Amino acid sequence: MTDFGQKLTQAEMMAKKGALSRRDFMQLAAAVGIAVPMASTIFSKAQAQEPKKGGNLKLGMEGGSASDSWDPRTYSDSIMMMASLTIMNGLIEFDSDGKATGELLESWDVQPGAQKWVFNVRKDVTFSNGKKLDADDIIYSIQIHRGETKSPARGLLQQIEEIKVLSPHQIGITLSSGNIDFPAILGDNHIVVIPKDHTDWQNPIGTGAYALESFEPGVRIAVKNRGDYWKPNRGNFDTVEILYIQDAAARTAALQSGEVHGVNRLDPRTVELLMKEPSVSVVRTKGTGNRFCFVSRVTDDPFTNKDLRTALKWGIDRDKIIKQVLNGYAILGNDHILDPHDPFYNSDLPQRSYDPDKASFYFKKAGVSSNAVLQTSEGAWGSAVDCAEIYQQSLKAAGIDLGLSKVSADGYWSNVWLKAPFCASYWGRRPTADQTLSLVYSSSSDWNETNWKVPEFDKLLAEARVEFDDAKRKEMYGKCQEMIYEDGGTICFAIADYLDGYSTSIQGVKPHARYDMDDNRVAEKAWFD
Repeated sequence: MTDFGQKLTQAEMMAKKGALSRRDFMQLAAAVGIAVPMASTIFSKAQAQEPKKGGNLKLGMEGGSASDSWDPRTYSDSIMMMASLTIMNGLIEFDSDGKATGELLESWDVQPGAQKWVFNVRKDVTFSNGKKLDADDIIYSIQIHRGETKSPARGLLQQIEEIKVLSPHQIGITLSSGNIDFPAILGDNHIVVIPKDHTDWQNPIGTGAYALESFEPGVRIAVKNRGDYWKPNRGNFDTVEILYIQDAAARTAALQSGEVHGVNRLDPRTVELLMKEPSVSVVRTKGTGNRFCFVSRVTDDPFTNKDLRTALKWGIDRDKIIKQVLNGYAILGNDHILDPHDPFYNSDLPQRSYDPDKASFYFKKAGVSSNAVLQTSEGAWGSAVDCAEIYQQSLKAAGIDLGLSKVSADGYWSNVWLKAPFCASYWGRRPTADQTLSLVYSSSSDWNETNWKVPEFDKLLAEARVEFDDAKRKEMYGKCQEMIYEDGGTICFAIADYLDGYSTSIQGVKPHARYDMDDNRVAEKAWFD
């Protein structure tokens, strides 16, 4: 593969001169092994090829720990989300543009007001234990995330007022108030389908293409093909092995050596060298990747002080982090986690930039006696410590001494996140503004990491869910973003590009509007050439 940047530039110039049509430009971009930005998310060297069956896929991934479990109420990072979709299916799948489509709930109808829904359960689907899928399984798979549970999906599902079986392959759901995005809520990656009354989390049972072969949390996961998968042209590999490789350099080396066929979260500082490897293809989805944040819990001192929170937002050199740590493979974050590709993004909010004078002003105004301590770790994301060190340096120019506490990567998401007053965090992209804002900022969410709970915000969010006029809805979501921007505890400084690496022997992979590795479904969707 020749230099990807040179080829893309040539293609762009030809397109501008009229030598290439839009379609031809897209094909050329795909042919050189790159993905163009979200407005044109297309990547594949062999879109027209029929998938082939067979082979043993190996993936090297960051995003797991020794405490991983098959219990879907515990999933907190990419490895278990990927692994779960080899063995199980979701209720809803998302297409490459992020639109909710049917999976085990194959279709649905809604009454005016978006409060009463009827979902049709897919027929002739069998679990790995031989049981036929029915409505009872669907309801059970939803109900385990409701009530007394620590599931991250609990807050999202609190809007369900009633759920019942209408027939063996149909369920009815009534919401406490309308929500026109409700099918996307059911696509939350924790809500995978298991047989009714299943509780043996050492023995996952699902309707996916594969069955469990071995599981060593923190080390490896291996699954084998069940045969006769209900989705045409999916589930093509004989076996899939996922190796836990937390270090980006080690993942890259494993890909280059052929030890693995695919990796996630390539290091942006070295990815351009990797793009020159003739045996490697890189899938890039621009500005829709992980939202990198430093978050303070607004109920914990000294972060109860709004002026201190404001000082910390003005005191971070976002551009320097993006340039030096992320090598330009990111866009600026603006202290909430929606991205500019979202149709309800508030583009009227001024982009915060690095301003040590403003940071100093608000810090003095805060009058706090204790300085902030930021807990950070490679367990948050690979370059979190590097980002924190630049942040610490940039705050010094404002007269703010930021303490850094580097903590263990293992167990970071269970021991630090949601517990530490100030820590590193990141979020993947959600398919709707409502799901994003509800999960991260609503008072009822168990994943409200900043503990920012504002009744006015909750009320506005609920009103936006039933507003069918997109212009009015955008105004409502815009106000929600403004409230977080002004008052919340989120310092979102960058939204990264997704950067996945694959052997050129892998076909059928492309960017996705939601998550990397083709929405965590590469094991289900891809094949060997």
